[in-house]
Amino acid sequence: MSDTFEQVKAVIMDVMKIDGEGITMETRFVEDLKADSMDQFFLIDGFCEKFNMSISDEDARQIRTVGDAVRYIDAHRG
Repeated sequence: MSDTFEQVKAVIMDVMKIDGEGITMETRFVEDLKADSMDQFFLIDGFCEKFNMSISDEDARQIRTVGDAVRYIDAHRG
C-alpha cells in the first residue's frame, strides 16, 4: 500500500477512534465507518492538516471512500 494510504488511514483511526483493521481503499466513510457530518468535517480537516493542503467544500463532497481521499491527496499536494 502507498504511503499516502497509510497516512490517510492514520487520520481516520484518530478522528473516528477506531483501529485500522479492515480499512481498505474501498472503505466508505458514511456506509462502512458510520461517519456523520461532523466526522466527515473532521476527517477532511485532518487530511488538510496532515498533508498541508486545502480541500474545497465542493471537492470534499466528492470524497466518499478512502481511495477517493488517497487519489485526491496524491493529485493535489505540492
